[in-house]
Amino acid sequence: MNRSNSGANLPTLRGHNAALVLDLLRVAGERGISRLELAERTGLTPQAVSKITARLRAEGLATEAGHRASTGGKPRTVLRLVPDAGHAVGLHLDRDGLTVVLVDLAGTVVTSRTAPLDFGAPADEVVAAAAGAVAQVRGDGARPVLGVGAAVPGPLDHQDGVLHRVTGFPQWDGYRLGDALTARTGLPVVIDKDTNAAALGLALQAPGPADFAYLHLGTGLGAGLVLGGALHRGARTGAGEFGHQTVQLDGLRCGCGGRGCIEALCLAAVARGDVAEAARVLGTGAANLVALLDIDRVVLGGRTVAADPDAYVRGVRAVLDERARRGGGVGGEPVPDVTAGGGDRPVAEGAAQLVLAPLFGRVGGNDAERDVRDGVRGSERGGGTRTGADPSRLG
Repeated sequence: MNRSNSGANLPTLRGHNAALVLDLLRVAGERGISRLELAERTGLTPQAVSKITARLRAEGLATEAGHRASTGGKPRTVLRLVPDAGHAVGLHLDRDGLTVVLVDLAGTVVTSRTAPLDFGAPADEVVAAAAGAVAQVRGDGARPVLGVGAAVPGPLDHQDGVLHRVTGFPQWDGYRLGDALTARTGLPVVIDKDTNAAALGLALQAPGPADFAYLHLGTGLGAGLVLGGALHRGARTGAGEFGHQTVQLDGLRCGCGGRGCIEALCLAAVARGDVAEAARVLGTGAANLVALLDIDRVVLGGRTVAADPDAYVRGVRAVLDERARRGGGVGGEPVPDVTAGGGDRPVAEGAAQLVLAPLFGRVGGNDAERDVRDGVRGSERGGGTRTGADPSRLG
């Protein structure tokens, strides 16, 4: 991704530099990485790297992983991340079910749970169910947990963890979900839209285009956008309301109150079993998005797509190909489509990355995120999600 790995040898940036080193350890995996390589890739001095890695080892976040042959002199000591030194909970609250995962520092899922959920039930019942699911994956509490990332339908205020008028569930408008979950779990909580969480998780999986859209078709339809290597939330966390672009002025009534929204048309086609039509409508929206943003990649996900991924990929790609042939693509080249796979789990796993990413310097954010990064429990600083954010930068 478009992120500079250049470090800075200044005491005030010690946290930043440690995050750079920790992220390189994460990417290196079991193979590990030497101090010399860390210095070369971060631009830090060998002395600075030695101090940082010594501290990470003392904190149990890094350990030696053997030696590697050197081109001259003694063999280099290799260091690696200790994945089970910390964990994060990822929680996906959908309109009719919840998925919760516990992942380690490397992003590996340790355990997961799914359960029915009525998002239209009283807020206290929904929060109780969510907190109970978090407790289940935490088990006996022996594993250190840094926080909870919760992904929910938008729109919402990412900074304060406050939901707005979720389509079909206006009773959530103004509800402080972040604070409620913090009170019930005793952990820092970061809230974001389900599509943003999934896009974040995808962006951190492997290097790829700096610009892409994640389109999630499940009980609703939305998008997560990564632009210029950054998760694009918009000024009011409203970016990605993809499902409510109008493509048919006199079309079906949508839950948002409008007519002819892509979400309404897609879900209607899905309800009557017309996958080809649902994919065509989804492709129309994707082509509009590609033309508007000139993005490099479209990733499809969500339980509906997961039920027949090949059909949706073919259908969306066909629309994009046709648009490209008519001159709607850059240089006449179609945009490749990729399925996210795994049904709704990518959302929950991405939600866990809302907690882990700041630890590796991959995303700036609110105070709850900084609580995680700095090793301070949100409850010790008086709460969960609070105001104050930096741009969300990815790898």
